[in-house]
Parts: sequence; C-alpha cells; structure tokens
Amino acid sequence: MYIDIEVNNKVIRARKGDTILEALRENGIQIPTLCRLEDFTPTGACRLCAVEVEGKDRLIPACSYPVEEWMKIKTHSQRVIEARKMIVELLLSNHPDDCLYCERNGNCELQRLAQELNVRERRISGKKNKAKLDLSSPGLIHDPAKCVLCGRCVRVCEENQSVATLDFISKGNYTSIGTAMQKDINFSNCIQCGQCIMVCPTGALHEKSYFDSIQQIINKEEVTVVAQYSASVVVSLAEEFNIRPGKDLTGVINAALRKIGFDKVFDSTFGADLYAVEQAAELSERLDKEENMPMLSSSCPAWIKYVEQAHPELIPYLSAVKSPEQITGSLVKKYCLDSKDKNQNDIFSVAIVSCPAKKFEAQRQEMTSKGIADVDAVMTTRELAKLIKLYGVDIHSIEPEEANQPFAKNTSAGMLSAALGGTAEAVMRTMYFNITGKDMPSTKISKLRGTKNFKQTKIKMGDFQLSVASVSPLNKIEELVKEINNGKSTYHYIEVMACPGGCVNGGGQPFYRDEKMIKNRTKSIHSIDDKSSLRLAHKNPVLKEFYEQYFGRPNSEDAKSLFHTNYAERKVLL
Repeated sequence: MYIDIEVNNKVIRARKGDTILEALRENGIQIPTLCRLEDFTPTGACRLCAVEVEGKDRLIPACSYPVEEWMKIKTHSQRVIEARKMIVELLLSNHPDDCLYCERNGNCELQRLAQELNVRERRISGKKNKAKLDLSSPGLIHDPAKCVLCGRCVRVCEENQSVATLDFISKGNYTSIGTAMQKDINFSNCIQCGQCIMVCPTGALHEKSYFDSIQQIINKEEVTVVAQYSASVVVSLAEEFNIRPGKDLTGVINAALRKIGFDKVFDSTFGADLYAVEQAAELSERLDKEENMPMLSSSCPAWIKYVEQAHPELIPYLSAVKSPEQITGSLVKKYCLDSKDKNQNDIFSVAIVSCPAKKFEAQRQEMTSKGIADVDAVMTTRELAKLIKLYGVDIHSIEPEEANQPFAKNTSAGMLSAALGGTAEAVMRTMYFNITGKDMPSTKISKLRGTKNFKQTKIKMGDFQLSVASVSPLNKIEELVKEINNGKSTYHYIEVMACPGGCVNGGGQPFYRDEKMIKNRTKSIHSIDDKSSLRLAHKNPVLKEFYEQYFGRPNSEDAKSLFHTNYAERKVLL
C-alpha cells in the first residue's frame, strides 16, 4: 500500500511501513548516514540522517522513523544542515589529524562527510583520543583513536558472524569499542575474517600489512620470490583501477607482478583443483566407512578458527585438506626450486587473497613443514592494488601474460571456489566421477549458484544420492550445527564460508557502496566456468601428471603428508 508524503515541498509516493530514509532513497533523495548498515535493523545512533518534520519539535532520525500519510519533511533545511555539520565537527574534534598517513585516506566516510558538509575549519577543539594501537593480530590492526563509535563492527561481528568479539565498553565520554576484558585481539575469539574492516567507516580497523618485508625480499637476488593469487582476486582487482567491475584480470596480474619484481607467478586455481580432488577422495572414504558425516569444508580459515574455539565437537567432521592457497604454497616450496643447490629457505612465497584470515592461517604451526612455512607472507586484494600503484605499473596498457609452469594449467572448477557454492560444485563434479566412473553429464549445478546465503541440492550419482549444502555467513550455520550434534543431519557435504557470498566478499576485497559489485564478481566467476572447455578438476592434465609422478592417487599417504593437516580445540577469552 502506498501513501503520499511531502518532501521539500513536493509530493512523493512511499510504501506504508517504510522508514523515512527508505522512502527518500526510493525516490532518489540522498541524505547522509554513518551508523546504518544495509539489511540490519536501524539504531538511529549517529543522527546524521536527521530530518525536519512539520509538527515535531526535534529533528527526527530518518533511518528509524516510519512514514505517515501527508507527513511534511525537510531534508536539507538550514537547521538540518547545521545539525549534521555540528555532528561531524564533534566527531572531528578529538579525531587524530593524521589523514595523510591513514590507511583509509581518500576512502574514509568521515572524511567524505566533512567534505560534503563543507567542514573547512576547526571550530571545536577536543582532547585528542590517546588509545593503545593493537598490533597483536596477524590479520588486522585495531586503532581505537580513530573510532567514531558507530557500532557497525559490533553489529556485523555479532549478528552476521556470530562471534561477538567486539562490544561497547564503559559509558559516557569514556565509551570505547574493544574485546572482552579489553585484551588484545590476538587473545580474543576474533576469527580474522575482516568483515569489521569492510564496515568500519574510518581507519579504526584495517588489515595488517607486510609491505616492507615483501619489498625488501624482492630486492634480494639470492632469493626466489614467488607469488600466487586466488580466483577471488582476479575478478575484484578491476574495481581499484576504475575498470568494469567483475572483469577477469588474470593475465594482467601475471604481467604486473613480474614487472614489480616477482620471479615466478602462479595461479592458486591449480591448488583449488587439487583441493577439490582431495576432498572428493576424502568424502568417498568417509562414505565407505560411514564415519564423521557430514564432511565440512576446510578452505575458509575463519570458519576453521570458529570451529576450533566455538564448536570443537565439530573438528572430526572438518575435512583434513588444506586450503587451496596452502596447498599451492606446499607445492611451490617442494617442487619449484631453480636448482639442486637451493632449498626451501631460498624461496619466499607470497599469497594474494581476498581475506585477512589467510594471514592468520599462514602463520599456523599446522601449515609448516619441518619448521618452514608453506606461505611466507599474505597480501589482500587492496594491498595488491597499492603495490601495483607504488611500482608505477600501468594496468590499463599492460599486455597480459601467462602464469609460470608447472601450475599454469587449471580448470574452471578451481575458479568456482571464490563464490559460495562453488567449492561444493567443484567437489561434486569429481565425486560423480569417483562414484560412477563417468563425467557428470551437465557440470553446472544451478541450485548451488545465485546470491542466496543458503543453498542445498541432492545429486543422483548412479544408485547413490548425495545431499549437499552451502552456507554463509556464520550466523546461518547454527541450525546445521544442532542437527549434526543431534545426529539428525541429512547432508553428506556442507560448504561453509565465513563471509556473505564467499571469498568474492572477503574482508580484504575493494571497499564498495553498491551490492551490485558483489553480484558482478560472482557472475564473472560463473561466466568464466560456463565458457571454459576444461571444467572438471580431475581432468586437469598437469594435476594428473603430479599424482602419477609424486603421489600415486588422491588421498594417498604421500598426498596426505603434503596436502592434509589437523586441527585442535582452541581456548580463547570469550
């Protein structure tokens, strides 16, 4: 049902039950917000969306106030503009003056609001925030001095991720946001997913960078510096250079990394192919033994950490296969030495991914071989863009190049791992072959595609019917956890991703204001698969050669020693 309201002396139509903000945006009228998150219930905390409503003494928060028939609203009256300007000035009064050095310089919502509201002088001087910079975490940095108390990180961590690492502490002028008992993030239950970074309007939360160490290593001639990049990076990097969102920049990334100084460049999709083949073999073994079912995916390090600390009873159900990046790292360290005179210490391996949780994963003890890490350093998509700009590489004019051998050959099944449902789809294609001895007639599994956060399907494989589900973010997993713990789960395989929509929406991806960008990334991944002539991981010719030469078969003891790992309960301060 629609009603008429008057906005800035013009009559517009609004749906009954909508908030003023929703009605305004529906009619192309924009007003600023700071605490608001799409698809979350409004709090009205920041008051930047305040509007003037006839008959009301005070300004009304548009995000939480419902429209009423023939309501008369002023969105940009002098009173409203002055109020918004005052709010921003108060936020800036005790905010650090280090914009030039800030991680979010040029991409800061507080900076943008100050510009839009023409805040060009300091009229209010407050005592500067002096808070401890938390550098304890391998994946992210917490700078409380830059926090504007919008509460967005608190809400996304609790409501989307079901982790609740962050919360409001104290009250009044002493209010801050921190972890339980104000301990460092590394001692909290943070899963390093980085979704708090994605919603933080300032630089209070950002990924931890290893730029300096990577630059120093690149300049050492005696070290072979190797880079690998995941599928989620190739379809999102374009946004950082004003190229069409979702455009596949695989060849461009290869060329850019070589110009920067990397000796070898690999595509992690090869590792994703191997991941799918190993998982399919492990699932086949569990089905034969009828134990530890359903099998839970293991490619998302944030999900793994969540299980270790929140649901350790699920550890036996986790797949033992390492993530595609760690698999690729293992292969690089073992089989990519330039000469017999070199050893694993002469290779410096960098993984370029969409997720700060991979920084945490890389330093895990389980991801080492004889004390040597599979991956030495991790960069996010945003950091890759900065590195390319730092070295003056012109993305727009560079000629695409192929990745280095032997991992240049991969299938589109590995590419699918970037989007929710893709890992399950890739594993099912190989499972079909394992069970029937034939390739799946139609490789596209439509029910595992799309943008829903929960997907499920049943696939007929000979005389057997396999039940599969894909789910994200972590707040969607609790019902499935109850079913598993009660022995009532009907699924054989469950893919879990911590970030909504999967790695395409990881915490290290380019910042975005439009949800269409996430859909474009997902659409691009599926388009690459639809157009590919090689869509089955087990059909990768180089992969088959590796198994024949080194491992014999998937899930063999030799394969397990390099590609499998184990997990244990993790005690944290909740």
